[in-house]
Amino acid sequence: MDRAAALHRLAEADRSMGLYVYRKHDLAIPFGETGRRLTATIASLCKAGILERVSRGVYVFPYSKHIGASTLDDIAKALRPGKLVWESLESALSQWGVISQIPLGRVTYMTTGREGEFCTKYGTIEFTHSDLKPSRIIPNLIMRKGRLPLAGKRFAYENLKATGRNLHLIDYEELEEDEDE
Repeated sequence: MDRAAALHRLAEADRSMGLYVYRKHDLAIPFGETGRRLTATIASLCKAGILERVSRGVYVFPYSKHIGASTLDDIAKALRPGKLVWESLESALSQWGVISQIPLGRVTYMTTGREGEFCTKYGTIEFTHSDLKPSRIIPNLIMRKGRLPLAGKRFAYENLKATGRNLHLIDYEELEEDEDE
């Protein structure tokens, strides 16, 4: 597929459906290509700056009007398809005011998938694995429109403790206050 046609299709998908983060096989649909031809098109588009490779098999359309606060969430979903992923640990506890430091350029997620760290131009994604069952996870999450769920205050603390991470920044007085306040 030529670059102009690909750019038009990506821009249209961004405009009409808000799609701007893709897994490789997702790109087969707008481009109408598979196999080596799709691989060659993606390589050409990355070289031209029309697509950005953020990880093996995950790409971002950098001209999207949707790039913003939820971009790392969207990339995280693409990196762990079919797995539960929620913002937790230091990122969530900072939002709850339980730790005073605000992680800049980094979001910590828990996942039922593999652990890993991905450095992108949009920030760093850190995944920590959880063995908990969905029935234990889901009731402790706060759903957010257009974003991955956020761990409740106590649940984020439990996640932090269970993973053996550093607890020295915890404000235990703030932790004990009700989440509704």
